[in-house]
Amino acid sequence: MHGRYYRSSHTCKSLLAVTVTCEDLDFPPGFQFGAASAAYQVEGAWNVSDKSENIWDRLVRDKPELIADRSTGDVACDSYHLWRRDVEMTADLGLHFYRISIAWTRLLPNGFANKISEDGLNYYNNVIDGLLEKGIQPMVTLYHWDLPQSLQDLGGWTNPLIVNWFGNYARIAFSLFGDRVKTWITINEPLIMCDVPYNTGSMAPAIVNPDVGAHLCAKNVLMAHAKAWRIYDKEFRPKYHGELSLANHLIWYEPFTPEDEEITETAREYMAGRYSHPIYSKEGGWPPVIEKIMAENSKAKGYSESNLPAFTKEEIDLVRGTFDFYAVNHYTSRHTQGEEGEEFGAFRSDVPDVGAKYEINPDWKPTTSSWFFVYPEGLRNQIVWLREQYGDMKFIVTENGYARLKGLDDTDRIEYYTEYLKQLLLAMKVDHVNVSGYTHWSLMDNFEWLDGYTSKFGLYEVNFTDPMRERTPRASANYYSKIIKQRKLDICC
Repeated sequence: MHGRYYRSSHTCKSLLAVTVTCEDLDFPPGFQFGAASAAYQVEGAWNVSDKSENIWDRLVRDKPELIADRSTGDVACDSYHLWRRDVEMTADLGLHFYRISIAWTRLLPNGFANKISEDGLNYYNNVIDGLLEKGIQPMVTLYHWDLPQSLQDLGGWTNPLIVNWFGNYARIAFSLFGDRVKTWITINEPLIMCDVPYNTGSMAPAIVNPDVGAHLCAKNVLMAHAKAWRIYDKEFRPKYHGELSLANHLIWYEPFTPEDEEITETAREYMAGRYSHPIYSKEGGWPPVIEKIMAENSKAKGYSESNLPAFTKEEIDLVRGTFDFYAVNHYTSRHTQGEEGEEFGAFRSDVPDVGAKYEINPDWKPTTSSWFFVYPEGLRNQIVWLREQYGDMKFIVTENGYARLKGLDDTDRIEYYTEYLKQLLLAMKVDHVNVSGYTHWSLMDNFEWLDGYTSKFGLYEVNFTDPMRERTPRASANYYSKIIKQRKLDICC
């Protein structure tokens, strides 16, 4: 069934005819623009000084076949040595903030809080201070998938003790950098760091254990986030007045036919609700529909209890309300139907536990990443859905970007920006959602996990054969800089 697709009520709202004037394309006062990167993807210097091994250092050596070009992040963009150039690029773009992450093993080589690396501390101080000297605010992510291998050897995110390990790490970071960092992301994309490794074995730590491992990870990640938020709220907020959240990877789902509306909503709860409902809902805990389905599925598989670990009353209270904003990482969308629906040639299901299948609309433009198809309306639909589910709050788009091949004339990326930012403005001006910032992924080309260096997301092209990793601005860098300076989309007249 290609050609015509059913639009749900959520989608219809976004497709109402709206007359967009040039004034409507202005961003409101105070709206901020940024760009992002992550430690393993850009820093390199994987074994410099006393930095220890993380789970991606191990994966690229033990299973190089998982990476498209069999590359590693050993050197990457060499930002550990070239951080001054990175800061210069953020200033040239006119960014309001730059989202970075701290490599846990670079700051705490043992994984535990008993030793702080002097060299690691100096590096992050240099980056943070360098940004501030240019008038650019650092947005710092504590965890972007690079768990210390020493902790993975103890069970990693499936060990409930990691809640305290992460809390201790967070406390160290808050104490060292909290006087200058006012916006924190505790953990990046629980969906990707739990579901993908344990369901498919294709990302670090690449342990296939979908029945148990993925769900233990999910609960422990939420508990660890809450632990860090509570530590900041009690010990550091009175002094530093910062804000924290975790960042969710959100694929927007639309029903394939009217009969698929219910399964699509269940898929949304599985995709977004599992890592949102415990934090942002008034009730807390897992989404009830997911709890019910998981209990039934576990029983059908012969387990004596649900594989989705229950929250105690105390744990529900600990996790609920641990946010200052909602951090949205959004790239792409899918059409969804139930298992009994029409068969189609599609990708593997992202939502096996709820009995949903998905397909790609053939009108959606593909990118160089196999999972990524362009559907700008999905960003607006997703944010509106979150507001409807969890109420009014502040939203920040903490990742959104476009994958392509090399080259400086990236007009396709400029088109992507324009259409996605237009949808963001509609969410703000028509749907009245409070969105305070937008973050482009990524500042520069980097190690894109399973894609290696084959997919380019950067505003700046990086020459990975050059020992100095020369960075060159693309056409999109100039376009993004113009948007930031003019504070509007430049598509009129």
